[in-house]
Amino acid sequence: MNIKREDIRNIAIIAHVDHGKTTLVDELLKQSGVFRQNQTVQERVMDSNDIERERGITILSKNTAVFYNGIKINIIDTPGHADFGGEVERVLKMVNGVILVVDAFEGPMPQTKFVLKKALDLDLPVVVCINKIDRPEARPHGVVDEVLELLIELDASEEQLDCPFVFASAKAGVAGPDPDGPLETMKPLFETIIDYIPAPTGDPEADTQVLISTIDYNEYVGRIGIGKVDNGTIRVNQDVVIVNAHDPSKKNRVKISKLYEFDGLKKVEIPEATVGAIVAISGITDIHIGDTLCSPENPKPIPFQKISEPTIAMQFIVNDSPFAGQEGKFVTSRHLRDRLFRELNTDVSLRVEETDTTEAFKVSGRGELHLSVLIENMRREGYEFAVSKAEVLYHYDESGKRLEPMERAIVDVPEEFSGTVIEKLSSRKGELVNMSQATGGYTRLEFLIPARGLIGYRGEFLTDTKGNGILNTSYEGYGPYKGDIQYRKQGSLIAYETGEAITYGLYNAQERGILFISPGEKVYSGMVVGQNGKPEDVEVNVCKRKQLTNTRSSSADEALRLTPPRILSLEQAREFIDTDELLEVTPKSLRIRKKILDPLMRKRAQRR
Repeated sequence: MNIKREDIRNIAIIAHVDHGKTTLVDELLKQSGVFRQNQTVQERVMDSNDIERERGITILSKNTAVFYNGIKINIIDTPGHADFGGEVERVLKMVNGVILVVDAFEGPMPQTKFVLKKALDLDLPVVVCINKIDRPEARPHGVVDEVLELLIELDASEEQLDCPFVFASAKAGVAGPDPDGPLETMKPLFETIIDYIPAPTGDPEADTQVLISTIDYNEYVGRIGIGKVDNGTIRVNQDVVIVNAHDPSKKNRVKISKLYEFDGLKKVEIPEATVGAIVAISGITDIHIGDTLCSPENPKPIPFQKISEPTIAMQFIVNDSPFAGQEGKFVTSRHLRDRLFRELNTDVSLRVEETDTTEAFKVSGRGELHLSVLIENMRREGYEFAVSKAEVLYHYDESGKRLEPMERAIVDVPEEFSGTVIEKLSSRKGELVNMSQATGGYTRLEFLIPARGLIGYRGEFLTDTKGNGILNTSYEGYGPYKGDIQYRKQGSLIAYETGEAITYGLYNAQERGILFISPGEKVYSGMVVGQNGKPEDVEVNVCKRKQLTNTRSSSADEALRLTPPRILSLEQAREFIDTDELLEVTPKSLRIRKKILDPLMRKRAQRR
């Protein structure tokens, strides 16, 4: 018989990027007494890896738990970017309700819609938390109307429309039911969660069923499966069978060696857990997302929504440049292969395929940011490799017509830049479907655009809007191929010989375009050292010295003025490279190079 576990609530926190989910979780942890009074706690304590902290984004969903008046609240902090949407979809299977966080000034944004739709499709009740109401330009009443409009637009049920609103400032640690009334601690938010989010239900007497929704990975214990106990009880040393709704052939018998529950930021070992508990299970090597752990007597998998397919791919190639192996710790194809396949342990939206050569791997993901984070992580771990330009993955319909992934791009820009943005996106095959006035003198433009049209556009967009534009995208599915797009209007400046860049050589080269390197940097033949002002590629000799004679002195060189070079970040370099170029990534350097380094071979290949 089904019972309700009144002592547990399972919730996920969902929101658009940067609306304050992770900061809100910080406050819930602090005010529930997880930390000692005198303990110093870093901000956004849930964003545990370096890249999350630097970029201020959440990449992997995180589990934590707090106690309030004797009730355990399991909280899952989810990512807001569509590139990590795979994380959000899965995590919602573990919870009985969501807290939707919305910025009191920005209101609902494109990703708010994306994550909210996932929650409504699963029939989850929603608590809306209007955050940052202490912002000087906050407009909480307007935002409430916008959230209700969004719920209606997404076909929310009557119960979902009747959702409670809580107004908060996560940074100040206060919340209340009325934006104009007094705000005190986070107590009103805790109370709303307990009153409004239903307790988990299940049959403790039935056969065990635990659906694995997230995988964690730890060097010491290997894979850790995290999921909710839907029915029955799970115990240490119990024999279970792993089954999967999408893979009927899977039936592996395993033993549960260790069980953990979450308490604050820690995992605590427990002997057993029953209905409604969120548990972590270690010691099973072959455990994947979507697997159900069941009693051997009655192995019934829980249906699980399929993870969205990747839309974009890059080649990861062993570095074979003249400077290969000088800066990285892991350089061979075996190192690269092991590292990429290890990433599949935790990242379900990623695909890694072997190619016809052992030197290259095809890596596919949900978007440029998704792959960028992987490249940055590997680089910090000491890997050295090269990557090709990102390409989209095409599908073909029954009649053999080519289909490509489409994105809905929503752009908020000050009025004076809207013309430039429309012109640029139209040339990249974008179709303007909507134009409206947004708040604060901004214009909101909505485009349907092929995913390839956005490759390499973000950097250009920031330049075109002088850093004032906001660009958000969400995946729209596959549509008919829209025709060829020319990515780059300028050619590259290519180093002619291997050596060290000299001021004299750079001075002559800078008349041709913008340089990426400074004097004293080592270059090799075929390396891209700058961007040409014209469409074609040009070879320049940046290692050229001035011939010294009686009438010339070397001190005259000091008068040569060099324009400061443009130093490219990983994103900019990845956006800059063309289809015949590679980006060489090492722990210390990013170098752009031609795939074919030899100038003669390169010309032959172009003629072909």
